[in-house]
Amino acid sequence: MAMHIINHPLIQHKITMIRDHHCGTKQFREIVEEISMLMVYESTRTLELTPIEVETPITKTTGFMLTKPVVIVPILRAGLGMTQGIQHLIPSLKVAHIGMYRDKETLEPKLYYAKFPEGIEHAKTFILDPLLATGGSIIEAISQLKLKGVKDITVLSIIGVMEGVKKIQKIHPDVDIYLGNLDEKLNDHAYIVPGLGDAGDRLFGTK
Repeated sequence: MAMHIINHPLIQHKITMIRDHHCGTKQFREIVEEISMLMVYESTRTLELTPIEVETPITKTTGFMLTKPVVIVPILRAGLGMTQGIQHLIPSLKVAHIGMYRDKETLEPKLYYAKFPEGIEHAKTFILDPLLATGGSIIEAISQLKLKGVKDITVLSIIGVMEGVKKIQKIHPDVDIYLGNLDEKLNDHAYIVPGLGDAGDRLFGTK
């Protein structure tokens, strides 16, 4: 599978807005939702459709419905900021949750919570994390989904770096990755440069 950069003018415009350290919590949260909606619109172009017959006020015709159910999997806590925008676009989706924190010394992800809807193994799943930095949390999330029998997995991150992308591709080469922007590098504290800071703190006003 491949990495895709969604080079859409609206996405680039909105990413620039949330990079600005003057962007407040309310505006940051709203723009993340908007970016997420635009990203999922672009990343669902290949969803399978099943034809069905419908009756319009004029006549019968053939329409189309999504073949697979859709499940979004936000990585707590920052991934929660991406859920509502996508729910607006696909109201019928289900939401799984994976909770992880990063060990301050090893920088490795530590799983503390996982809850999945029934039948997720048959669904098209989207892992949500605004920032793809080291890739550790997303790799663990993919592994947890595969343990549940999930095969159709896509990663959505607003900003990422090649270091994390390459790690994911090495361990899970069958997963598509969609980014709003590919940034330069990670700094010594594993933060994305230029990035936008800590997405969770900025979404929830905790710093």
